[in-house]
Amino acid sequence: MPATSNGGGVSMDTSRLASKENLDAAGKRFEAIFVGMMLKSMRTASLGEGLFDSKAGQQFRDMQDQQLAQSMAAHAPIGIGKAMTDFLAKAAPVEAAAAPTTDGSTP
Repeated sequence: MPATSNGGGVSMDTSRLASKENLDAAGKRFEAIFVGMMLKSMRTASLGEGLFDSKAGQQFRDMQDQQLAQSMAAHAPIGIGKAMTDFLAKAAPVEAAAAPTTDGSTP
C-alpha cells in the first residue's frame, strides 16, 4: 500500500497533478486565496476606525473581499496562480522520469 501522507497531515499523492484541468483549477484557487490574503492585509493597515465601523460591517466586508478575490482571480489574474501551475507542470514529468523502470533500475 503506497504512503499517501508523511505523518504531518500533508498528502504525498501527486496523481492529481496529471490532469491539466486540475492544475488550472488549483492555480485559480491559489490565486484567489493569495489575493484574498492581500486584500485582508490591506484592510488591517488602515490608519483608524470609522465612525460607523462594527463587527457586522467587518464581517460583510470580509465576505465582499472574498468574492472580489475570487472574481479577480477568474477575470484579471495577477499571475501567481499561473506561475504555480507552470512550476507543478514542470515538476510532474521530472517525478515520472525518476520512477524506477520495470527491471528495478532508475533511468
